[in-house]
Amino acid sequence: MSAQLNSHTATGLQQELNGLSIEASIAQLTSLYPGAVTFSTSFSYEDQVITDIIQTHALPVSIFTLDTGRLFPETYSTWSRTLEFYKTSIKAYYPDADILAEYIASHGPNAFYDSPELRSACCTIRKVLPLKKALAGNAIWITGLRAEHSHARQDLTTVEWDATNQIIKYHPLLHWTTDEVKEYIHQKAIPYNPLHDKGFVSIGCAPCTRAIKPGEDFRAGRWWWEDNSKKECGLHSHETEKN
Repeated sequence: MSAQLNSHTATGLQQELNGLSIEASIAQLTSLYPGAVTFSTSFSYEDQVITDIIQTHALPVSIFTLDTGRLFPETYSTWSRTLEFYKTSIKAYYPDADILAEYIASHGPNAFYDSPELRSACCTIRKVLPLKKALAGNAIWITGLRAEHSHARQDLTTVEWDATNQIIKYHPLLHWTTDEVKEYIHQKAIPYNPLHDKGFVSIGCAPCTRAIKPGEDFRAGRWWWEDNSKKECGLHSHETEKN
């Protein structure tokens, strides 16, 4: 399927979805690519909004999450509450046990603190490789990325071609503000991660995430021991398309 998709396809879809609501856009994508539209959730504010739209409108989108094995207890609780709230199922993808065991045997369970390279390797094992399995066979990947999350995301388009994963990404909340996301959550009484009420904006693995202080960048709480140029885990890298 990926051979039929490219950056030109993404540009065409961007134009086709222009002016449509989120639910209409997702419905159009599922019509164009039946059975090949998937959504990744980490149970963040944004992801809960998108889950609600998918479930409320009964859109035929598969939903998955990446269970790294190092998530916060609050994240697992939000996961459970979400399943109960929507009476739905969410498929989980996990790190390869043998690869993870080899990494820990060689470097220790908290090696990600020791160097950017070891942190990147941990993210690759726990997130990037499971993501590739989750995306296999799909044409459209819906995400909860927002422009406010980081400077690197402010130039994104709502629909983009992901050359790394050979898939088209759709970011329905890209231009939503934090207040708009919160208002949607609270108006509909949707389950959300209580860590958001404690200063956690971007919530990942427990050892690698802290609350941010007033005035800090959105991503300051992720891998806070590294400099600001290394604030991505590899899930949303932007490799240019190779001709």
